[in-house]
Amino acid sequence: MTSQERRSAIRLDSRQLRVLAHPLRSRLLTALRLDGPATATRLAAAMGTNTGATSYHLRQLAAVGLVVEEAGQGHGRERWWRAAHHEHGWRSRDVVDDPDDRAAAMWLSEHQVRLFAELLASWVRDHYSHPPDWRDAAEVSDFGLRLPPDRLRALNDELHAVVDRYQREATGDGDQVLVFFAGFPRLAPDGPG
Repeated sequence: MTSQERRSAIRLDSRQLRVLAHPLRSRLLTALRLDGPATATRLAAAMGTNTGATSYHLRQLAAVGLVVEEAGQGHGRERWWRAAHHEHGWRSRDVVDDPDDRAAAMWLSEHQVRLFAELLASWVRDHYSHPPDWRDAAEVSDFGLRLPPDRLRALNDELHAVVDRYQREATGDGDQVLVFFAGFPRLAPDGPG
């Protein structure tokens, strides 16, 4: 990906949301974003699946513009694929009127939380094997604030802007770093409110 493509973001439409709400497709897109272009064969080996299924799901992602075939790569029938965008998202208001869109959005959100938890747990288990400067730089924090919805939106937008700035300023030095954040209202034990 070029640096401009790396920073590109899209808001998922209904069709993209539904196509992406699939375990293998979601994993494929994540792998292409984090690890760069790859063939279906390489992705299948990394994910413990077969090349036929991987190729099929890459074509499904391509049909809605989430991945693209790399031009000029590979030999013979070998196709290289890459993520079409650096990031994607949706807003709750985008899916509220359609139960299938809501189900796809809920699945994707829960899948993302599970993936984040697995990656973070892996770091916690393994972090003492890393150099002290990485151990000291990494952090896991949580905060409890009292905010109205508009201030929460502003906080999340500001955090996105900070990450975007670091992405734009990236020089390619260092290791790949994952940054997760979530800002949401705490639910009372008996429900919202």
